[in-house]
Amino acid sequence: MSPAFAPSRRAVTTVSIVGAGRLGTALARALAEAGVEVRGPFRRGEPPAPAEVALLCVPDHQIAEAARASAATAAHIGHTSGATTIADVDFGLHPLQTFAGDEGPEAFRGIGCAIAGRTPEALSVARSLAAMLGAAPFEIADSERPAYHAAASIASNYLVTLQAAAEEIATATGLTRAEARSLLAPLVRTTVDNWAAHGPEAALTGPIARGDEVTVARQRDAVARHPDLLPLFDVLAERTRALAAGKERRP
Repeated sequence: MSPAFAPSRRAVTTVSIVGAGRLGTALARALAEAGVEVRGPFRRGEPPAPAEVALLCVPDHQIAEAARASAATAAHIGHTSGATTIADVDFGLHPLQTFAGDEGPEAFRGIGCAIAGRTPEALSVARSLAAMLGAAPFEIADSERPAYHAAASIASNYLVTLQAAAEEIATATGLTRAEARSLLAPLVRTTVDNWAAHGPEAALTGPIARGDEVTVARQRDAVARHPDLLPLFDVLAERTRALAAGKERRP
């Protein structure tokens, strides 16, 4: 991936949003506040209204079909997928953020936004939209999109899966899942902040980082009461040992 922080060269005035899910709804709200005339978001099967740009916020497997349906109504068609190539559209625009669906325009401000374009003009459209959202655009080549999106999934989606496992294990202590979330959340936030500020080696703490394998063995015995989570614990412990070993080798 390469930075693409050049100023926008092409203003976008009208956008038709195809897809009324979490991201489509949030984008429609944010672009409207930025002064764009937004049409939609349109639900699956609804014909999109004519606009300068059709922005597809649909599942990856529906992109090609949605692009064909928008071909006669927009000069430029883009999708918001992080992993899919831009073979069926003119540009890609992927906000590097997670959305619940009720976010305001501020959710886009200052975040990264992966862009790509099949032509310089299409790339300029993507960059312009990112700038209107207040996001920082960076270019991703088609060949790099799966790796980029895998990194995003590990950082966001799999983090949620990991915290769900922590919740489940914590219930053995008598805590409810809600209580576990409330107690663990400050730890998670501080850990993420330390990782962002100092990198993984400096942020790593705990028994493996200290070389306390007796404690790790006790933890493993406790996790064994949840057999479906034991393989996850073992893989994480192995990767953490490798990280800790790398930390020790650093001068």
